[in-house]
Amino acid sequence: MGTFQIEGGHKLKGEITPQGAKNEALQILCAVLLTSEKVIIENIPDILDVNKLINILENLGVKIQKLGKGKYAFIADDINLGYLESELFKQEGSSLRGSIMIVGPLLARFGKGYIPRPGGDKIGRRRLDTHFEGFIKLGAKFRYNKEERFYGVEAPKGLKGTYMLLDQASVTGTANIVMAAVLAKGKTTIYNAACEPYIQQLCKMLNSMGANITGVGSNLLVIEGVEKLGGCNHRVLPDMIEIGSWIGLAAMTHSEITIKNVSWENLGLIPETFRKLGIKLNKKGDDIHIPSQKEYEIQGYIDGSILTVADAPWPGFTPDLLSIVLVVCTQAKGSVLIHQKMFESRLFFVDKLIDMGAKIILCDPHRATVIGHNFQSNLKATTMVSPDIRAGISLLIAALSAEGTSTIHNIEQIDRGYENIDERLRAIGAKITRTEP
Repeated sequence: MGTFQIEGGHKLKGEITPQGAKNEALQILCAVLLTSEKVIIENIPDILDVNKLINILENLGVKIQKLGKGKYAFIADDINLGYLESELFKQEGSSLRGSIMIVGPLLARFGKGYIPRPGGDKIGRRRLDTHFEGFIKLGAKFRYNKEERFYGVEAPKGLKGTYMLLDQASVTGTANIVMAAVLAKGKTTIYNAACEPYIQQLCKMLNSMGANITGVGSNLLVIEGVEKLGGCNHRVLPDMIEIGSWIGLAAMTHSEITIKNVSWENLGLIPETFRKLGIKLNKKGDDIHIPSQKEYEIQGYIDGSILTVADAPWPGFTPDLLSIVLVVCTQAKGSVLIHQKMFESRLFFVDKLIDMGAKIILCDPHRATVIGHNFQSNLKATTMVSPDIRAGISLLIAALSAEGTSTIHNIEQIDRGYENIDERLRAIGAKITRTEP
């Protein structure tokens, strides 16, 4: 496992540009399987999870050419479906949860798709029923090899459009079903669809390839199937989770930071949620400027009750930033209730913050009350292990604000979602050293 050594207590200053959105990139990359023509994608983040998926596509037979930093060309004109049943794919696919999204495009174009039970963050149950129920409604046959933990769907006669009401507004489930439906015969209506900017971007890309998707940006998508799709050029949005991470970092370290080119119109409630924590942030063109603050005070509700920050499907607050909000609140003035509705294990990293001196009461697997220090007492350096991507970045932010030198092990979890994070943070003044295993 790799390790970060972090010397905390230093103010940071400067500009930082967010990487391309991880969650969008994983969807967009899978969509290249829907056509035999060239697809060019820009602003792909250089992170472990994305690079794993690119490697899977290459092993499937996709011709890949790197055109520049974050810019690739993909041609999926000679796909090797035999790879899907190989031991190599079982190993590679099971290590990346995002690999589930190759199933929809493969099913649509080739009539079959397989996937080993995917891995990813250990943050609680992340069931795949929504994906496969959608495929079944489109006419696919489902099979599951219990011994090998291997899923498969087959539709040798093709898919047929239908109406479906999703049991949950799953982002990856919606993406997978949409990619399957664009080549199905007839009309598919998806109600309770996820409508995150990632999904909107995917739909816009597919439409530019010749798909016919309406209702983009809403939870009711209507897809008229087409016979085939062509190539396109697409640019991935800046990563809203990384943007939220840098806002939290600036507040915790009393730093003045400008986050460049954030695509304000796609940030939803993120800026306002941080403002409710007392963090000042200003819109300057398409940038976010966070001034240095000695303190920040959490707003209560009108009736005086404690503020609750909870996750919800878009346009609600994204669950991927709740870990960041939680750590930021440890040094706020006031108290807050964090309610993580989606994943029952995501808050379990708070014991590491408590070891650093944070005042946190873990009420149950989904809720934590944070009593802020208001910087009257600083967090103390400690040794930690990163359990998942978002907890990992939260612990890194805590370490950068703490007194002394902290150690974070298993930083591969952070590298899964954040590109060259140590180099980029050192460029604005962070004291952070990487040690490889």
